Amino acid sequence: MMNDPLRAIVRGMPKAELHIHIEGSLEPELIFALAERNGVALAYESVEQLRLAYAFTDLQSFLDIYYAGASVLLKEQDFYDMTSAYLARAAADQVRHAEIFFDPQTHTARGVPLAAVIDGIYRACQDSPVSATLILSFLRHLSEEDAFQTLEQALPMRDKFIGIGLDSSELGNPPEKFARVFARCRELGFHLVAHAGEEGPPAYIATALDVLHVERIDHGVRCLEDRALTARLAREQIALTVCPLSNTKLRVFDTMARHNLLELLDAGLLVTVNSDDPAYFGGYMNDNFEAVFDALPLGLSHARRLARNGFSAAFLAEDVKQRFLAEVDAYFDAYFDTCCDAL
Repeated sequence: MMNDPLRAIVRGMPKAELHIHIEGSLEPELIFALAERNGVALAYESVEQLRLAYAFTDLQSFLDIYYAGASVLLKEQDFYDMTSAYLARAAADQVRHAEIFFDPQTHTARGVPLAAVIDGIYRACQDSPVSATLILSFLRHLSEEDAFQTLEQALPMRDKFIGIGLDSSELGNPPEKFARVFARCRELGFHLVAHAGEEGPPAYIATALDVLHVERIDHGVRCLEDRALTARLAREQIALTVCPLSNTKLRVFDTMARHNLLELLDAGLLVTVNSDDPAYFGGYMNDNFEAVFDALPLGLSHARRLARNGFSAAFLAEDVKQRFLAEVDAYFDAYFDTCCDAL
């Protein structure tokens, strides 16, 4: 367990969140409120009963209830309210910048207009004190043709999102399945990221880099199983957007004490800490930092490094990035001036 001074430092440090699925921030209370507003019948009688259903055994069992929760999102205001609620929580955790994943296919398949999805999320970002940008994610369990159709529908609103991602069920859906659509997105100038090496093997990480040409790997914790891949990630400083509570909830690691985040840092990797689907996995940014710092021998220098990594890996203009990094350095310099790394 980390001591109280270090806990306060970690909680108060400026942060960037680079792996947050906005639909995964939908708390049970808001699910019920939106269900009532939109006349949607739920399979659960109460908020408490829904929370009890959050007993996942793997990624697919999580996704089943995740998509059920998203069924209450029907109108632009629903997406606005969901995003506003997340950004308020992020601000309370000292998140200065967030790059938010959204899954349009989850909604368009239910007849929700894509404009309602994007406009609602985007408007909430504009109204927030937190710097926030959007990454449109394709669902990998669907076809590449479906991804192409989604891309074409979204392009008239391309000024409202900065990147393209790939999420959902990893096993059986390798990155190369989406080679052509990612090539098109690269031509269009979008930033590219992909989930890889969480549920799937390290080879998926290499394929995401070599075939999809992604700039960041979402999760990526299984890279250590391949020494050459680990060395490459360190050499090229490819960021990994690691989500500790998600990893333990989905049994990537049995306990937080067995998480490999410290090993990833010791291997020289550009590791970041994120919340993934915080409403489902037990916590937002500070919850994730506290959980991993409580379980692993991490100190003040690790906190500083992780805070800096988040902004270094962000898709920000260089001058903006440097301003955030300067804020991090000023924050930690104040502590290094008065205490030692024994914290």
